[in-house]
Amino acid sequence: MLSENQVVRARDAARKAIEGTYEGVCDIIEYGSVRDKKSKITRQEEITVFQNQPCKLSFEKIAASVQTDTGAAVSQGVKLFIAPEIEVKCGSKIVVTQNGVTNAYSASGQSAVYSSHQEIMLELWKGWA
Repeated sequence: MLSENQVVRARDAARKAIEGTYEGVCDIIEYGSVRDKKSKITRQEEITVFQNQPCKLSFEKIAASVQTDTGAAVSQGVKLFIAPEIEVKCGSKIVVTQNGVTNAYSASGQSAVYSSHQEIMLELWKGWA
């Protein structure tokens, strides 16, 4: 059986290995109330809660085309890997730059959080709900 110290070192090594694969950066944006200090008017707008966070996109299905009665539908599974302490709320806008390409996505569900990282399924950004 491993000692507590060995377990902590193993977890640290696993996190370092995963973070070594991060090829991109992302901004996490939420939509919320902002009060103007001068006018005292509260309005809804985008709020960047995290900026330039190291991350990695993983594409599970590369644009597989599925034929339907109304035409071909394109499907792609996109997963974001990011540090476990970053809180990403469902529906957040996530702007990722990786390999020189920038795209906006939304967090489509609850993230799977591990001690070394978290995984978040994404879909292309369609706007605020």
